[in-house]
Amino acid sequence: MSKENNRLADLRENYEQGGLTEAEISANPFLQFENWLSEAIEAGVTEPNAMTLATASSEGEPSARTVLLKGLKDGSFSFFTNYNSRKGQDLEANPRASLVIHWRELERQIIIRGTVSRTTREESESYFQSRPRSSRIGAWVSQHQTSAVNDRSHLEELEEQLQKKWPEGSDIPLPHFWGGYQVKPDYIEFWQGRPSRLHDRLVFTPSGSDWRLRRLSP
Repeated sequence: MSKENNRLADLRENYEQGGLTEAEISANPFLQFENWLSEAIEAGVTEPNAMTLATASSEGEPSARTVLLKGLKDGSFSFFTNYNSRKGQDLEANPRASLVIHWRELERQIIIRGTVSRTTREESESYFQSRPRSSRIGAWVSQHQTSAVNDRSHLEELEEQLQKKWPEGSDIPLPHFWGGYQVKPDYIEFWQGRPSRLHDRLVFTPSGSDWRLRRLSP
């Protein structure tokens, strides 16, 4: 084994900040999520709404990337992106996804799996117009997200052109290729690190009109 591999093998932490019991957890997984999110914000976690989004193509080829949670409404988790992106293409072909939110500072993570659909155009419009001007222009610059470009100057020139097209104070329209997705979960796992790798894993799955709670082996 190489020196670097030896270092990797030796990297470990013992999680000792707390636990999660069936008596403590809310019977409503969305309320429990909001409680943990509030604690992450109060703890000063960097970008507490950052989450890994995993998708798969129609052929089953997986891919993952980090996106930002921008809404929790009507039992769904929402984020916004370019519909022409790799994730957008995956979700068109295979409208299921997994989300992972990891709060290292709190030794916690939440795993969500579910079906995905687009938000309404009105919801996308509302969120798009709430973004900073630079972000709205950036969405137009990255119209062909994931496609190859010759160099960065091409993007910078396009940004400059759009800055002139829509000067400060102008209305920047919502791109037709940009908008939101909502993930309606059928699996929500709350994970709390514990000593000796005996982590707490409490999982909610639908049961009729309610939710069933189970503990999983770590």
